[in-house]
Amino acid sequence: MSAQTKLGRIAAVLALMIAALATRVDAQVRNSGASPIALQAVLSQSLSVTLSSSSVNFTLQAGNANNPGSVSVTAKTVWALNNTIGLVSLYAFFANSTAALTDGAGYNIPSSDFQISDNGGGFTALTGSAPFGGANAGLRLGTTFIFGNNVGSRTDAMTFNINLSGLPNLPPGTYTGTLTLQAQAI
Repeated sequence: MSAQTKLGRIAAVLALMIAALATRVDAQVRNSGASPIALQAVLSQSLSVTLSSSSVNFTLQAGNANNPGSVSVTAKTVWALNNTIGLVSLYAFFANSTAALTDGAGYNIPSSDFQISDNGGGFTALTGSAPFGGANAGLRLGTTFIFGNNVGSRTDAMTFNINLSGLPNLPPGTYTGTLTLQAQAI
């Protein structure tokens, strides 16, 4: 084979390789055109209260100021709120101040005789007005300033007592009631 033929074949192979590479490069720069996907993600505000127990029992003695609850209850308040919210408060309340606990036969223990100690503080009766529940049947357990830190939590460890010193003639019976805890963000 002559040098000229060899050179022709090499030139032909090189031309084919250049053509192949040019086709691949051309294929790499082609695209389909834009196909956009609109995205939207919403994180809703939330405010919740979780209790460590939903039941407390008492052994009562009429006329006795010290009738402690059988267990303490821890309330964990958790929030994720808009940054326009400045305060989170936790309230405990009864529906009715004159009958926080009742025997169903007309004998009642008022909310003023039901006491809560929050986070080791002194016992306080439920005699205040809260945004929820009955008049004079509530207690604000605490308020947390959250402005600028609107994702967080607070914990309230509560013990309970029923002060029957003002009810020396309370008849024997089973007295039941519902204490409600609710958080409010403003």
